[in-house]
Parts: sequence; C-alpha cells; structure tokens
Amino acid sequence: MTVDTQPQGDERVHWLPMVAAISSISVVGIAIGLGMPLLSVILETRGHSASMIGLNTAVAGLASIAGAPLATPLAMRFGVAWTMIAMIATGALAFVGFHFAPDFWMWFPLRIVLHIALTVLFILSEFWISTSAPPHRRGLVLGIYATVLSLGFAAGPWLFAHLGSSGFRPFGVIIALVTLAAIPVLAARNESPTIASDGETSNFLRYIWLVPSATAAVLVFGAVETGGFALFPVYGNRIGYSEADAALLLTMIGLGNVLLQIPIGMISDRVSDRRYLLIACATVGLAGTVFMPFFAQNWHLMAALLFVWGGVVAAMYTIGLAHLGSQLSGHELASANAAFVLCYGVGMVLGPQAIGIGMDAFGPSGFGWSLGLFFAAYIGLVSVRLIRKILL
Repeated sequence: MTVDTQPQGDERVHWLPMVAAISSISVVGIAIGLGMPLLSVILETRGHSASMIGLNTAVAGLASIAGAPLATPLAMRFGVAWTMIAMIATGALAFVGFHFAPDFWMWFPLRIVLHIALTVLFILSEFWISTSAPPHRRGLVLGIYATVLSLGFAAGPWLFAHLGSSGFRPFGVIIALVTLAAIPVLAARNESPTIASDGETSNFLRYIWLVPSATAAVLVFGAVETGGFALFPVYGNRIGYSEADAALLLTMIGLGNVLLQIPIGMISDRVSDRRYLLIACATVGLAGTVFMPFFAQNWHLMAALLFVWGGVVAAMYTIGLAHLGSQLSGHELASANAAFVLCYGVGMVLGPQAIGIGMDAFGPSGFGWSLGLFFAAYIGLVSVRLIRKILL
C-alpha cells in the first residue's frame, strides 16, 4: 500500500503547542546527550567490554520496539499531554536508578523502563508538532524541531565534559533537566491534540510499508546515532583522546545538526521525491566513515568531519519524518509515527551490537567500518527503488 497524496489541512502554525512540545523534548535531549556517554563511560571504567556496553545499549532499542505500540492507546485513553508528563516522570526515576544500581544486570531493566518512556514521549511530541504545522511548512517546522533538539544533544556532551562521570552530580543534573521538561507540556496541555480511534490501532505496523525508504532511513539513523553516540567515547579513548576531548567531538556532531536541519528541512519542502535527498544524506554518511580513520589523529580535522557528517546524517530522520507527516493525518499519523519510531528502535538494537562487535574484532577501525555498512546497505536499497521507478 502506498500513499501519494498530501492532505490539505489547517494552514496556520499553532505556535503555543508546537513550542511546548519542542522545548519539552529538547530538554529531554540534553538529558539524553549527557546520559548516553555518561553510562557508557561508567561501564567502561568498571571493566566491561565494548560488546557488553553495546549489548546494554542495544536493550534500549528493544524497549523502543516494545514501547512504540503503547503510544497511541495511552494517548487515546489519558490524553497526549498527560501521557507525556507521565513518561517524563518515569524517565527521571529510571535515570536515578542507574546511580544506585551496583550490578551490571540491574542496568538492563532500567534501560528498558527508560527507553519505553522516551519512545512514547518522542512519538507523541512529534505527532503534536506535526499536527501544529501546515503541510507546506512541515519540513521547516520539523527542521526547527530537529535544530532545537540537536542543541540539546550538543549541550549534553558539553555538560558531560565539565561534570565528568563520578559521583551523583551528573545524575542530579539529568533529573533536574527532565523535571523541567514537564513545565511547557503542562502549560499547553489544553491545546494538545486529541486522537480518535478508528479501529486501526492494533495494525500500526502496516504503516512501515507506506514509506519504506523513509522507515529504512530512520532504522539506519537509529543504528548510527545510538551505536555511534554510545561507543564513540570508547572509540575516542582507544585512539588516544581524553574523556573531555571525545565528549567535545560529540558536541561537534550536535552543532552540525543545529546548523543543517533547517536548511535541509526547507529543501525537503521543495522537492517532489524526498528519496533523492535521503540517498544523498546516506552517501555523505558513507563518505564520512571512509575518511574517519584518516582524520582520527588530528582532533581539528576530526571535529570538522564530524560537524558535517553528523548534521547531514541526522537529516535522514528529519526528512523521513516530514515525508510521513505530509502524507498522513489524525489517528493515521499517530500510528505511523509509532511505526516510524519502532524502526528507529530496530536500528537501536542493531547499531550498538554491530559497532561493539566490530570494535572488538577489528580494533578502533571497526567503529567506522561498522557504521559504513549501514549506509552502504541503505544506498543499495534506495538505489534499487529509484532505478525501478525510472524503468517502470
């Protein structure tokens, strides 16, 4: 089943709910940007291998897969805003748990609870943002969303570089940030969208096949972002970077996201087939992984590479999400967002494991090679679809 039409709805931008959803999820982004490298470094200092760190991180993807079907039913029963607030509180409690969990096995259920909450939160916030944007500005609005979210992700590693990984202080900062995220949602709760049932909630998986190039793109992005973000501090340590320098390189990835999402989002509003933009982003991603080992010994060259690479690769999520929102609305859009994030969760499972195993098998160079495989596979998939379109 393919959807080619674009619904023509309200042409106004509903700024209050959009700003509330964007600001809330962006504060959560700061907490994630701080928490991901923090947890990996703690496990590294406790003597766990890269593959075991990857395994624990990959559980987040399984949790996302489990959490995606819950978003629409929960929002239908309790409302979008109140469900988001509940997920914010659940995520905050899970973060506290990591500090007080001494055994490695305890981190697995904590990862599950945390990422189910985050998955529902992201699905509903993106649905809220999409419904607040008119069709002809959806790419721009989602570019703004991705930019502000990227600011949060960039600020997280910056905070990590200054806070370090010891003691309760970094966890305390995360709890404070996650608590602040509830404030804008509460302020705009009366303007949150209502999701009416049409009997298709249980069949949300069918939306994966509506836009296969976009859902595969978010799968690749989920693998690259989660695996790369979690294991880059380990990679940086193994090639000689200090903890702070590796964290600042993560910040450069975030800054690239900040500057590139809005222009790429605007471009996506003006192209007839977003698959060409998606394959271009994947090509840049592949090229970046090829050059990464050659730039690794020079921090400034590496920073410049990651700045461009991170910004363009992140656009795979933005473009895919804009494409989804341009074709669906209402309950269908909420269910499609759940399927979209489920594919992201699949990527979260594959990425950390593939990169962790690659680093254990081939040393530091396995980091870039593992990332490159994801981009190469995606380029092959979309190229076949584009060739078929031309021939048919």
